[in-house]
Amino acid sequence: MQDISLPQYSPGREFWKEFKKNKLAVAGLAVLCVLAAAAALGKTFTEYIVLFNPSTVRLADKFLPPLSHASEGIISNGDVPMWGIYLLGTDELGRDVFARMLQGTFVSISIGFIAVGLSVVVGIFLGGVAGFYGQLRIGLTTVDTLIMRFVDVMLCFPTFFLILTVVALLPPSIYTIMAVIGLTTWMGTARFVRAEFLALRETDFVVAAKALGIPEYRQIFFHMVPNAIAPVLVSATIGVASAILTESGLSFLGFGVQPPDASWGNILSDGKNFIFDAPWLTFIPGFTILIVVLAFNLCGEGLREAINPRLRKR
Repeated sequence: MQDISLPQYSPGREFWKEFKKNKLAVAGLAVLCVLAAAAALGKTFTEYIVLFNPSTVRLADKFLPPLSHASEGIISNGDVPMWGIYLLGTDELGRDVFARMLQGTFVSISIGFIAVGLSVVVGIFLGGVAGFYGQLRIGLTTVDTLIMRFVDVMLCFPTFFLILTVVALLPPSIYTIMAVIGLTTWMGTARFVRAEFLALRETDFVVAAKALGIPEYRQIFFHMVPNAIAPVLVSATIGVASAILTESGLSFLGFGVQPPDASWGNILSDGKNFIFDAPWLTFIPGFTILIVVLAFNLCGEGLREAINPRLRKR
């Protein structure tokens, strides 16, 4: 007898099938994979194996253009970049720009993901409380009103200038930047989650869970959060790009990652004074930021179309 059974449905396979239809999103994902590999290699090669040293000063080799050979004196001393070639040139102190970009990749990406992770956690918590327990009264107001008015107050402040002010008052460090960016960018996530919780609260499966006496924490974490997380993932993808831009802006102004650590922002800041003498010091980090932010935005757009059936291309 011929087997006429239907193929088994797989949400992951269906998602990937829809995601692949957006060629720009796939290209953005490929760029992000290369970026993740560069961040991992940068951390390994600059700190553990030390094939590239981003802090080594070589004044004899300052302002060398990309693909230049190291000088003979430096080669004889053993203090030489890998292969004896500066792949992306050197800066005003003779430091290897390729090594500094590798280190900056790890720093910028880690700040972006950790800051957005913190933002998502805070946003899901406050948005979930506002959506699930919003009708509970506290004095003359409700939980929902109290949380949403706090969101409105936070949205009134210009985010970048609020971050700039807080970072200027606190000791400069990578962890300070992560915390400040994460704690000042959660408002959009909170609104997304609240709206999803308000819609899910009246659905049949949540009403059935309440009727069966399932504890509230199980209703929230096993029934509502998994169904409300899709728009949050799209927002988080774009939020990583915004966090990288914010960190780059802070480092460019001198309030972000401090020397001798490298980030894309302070590499760009160091090169602004030599834009005519050594344009690669400006163009390399500038175009890197442009390509990475564009890749995150394209990938986020592809996620949005693949997750939302109404936006899928037929």
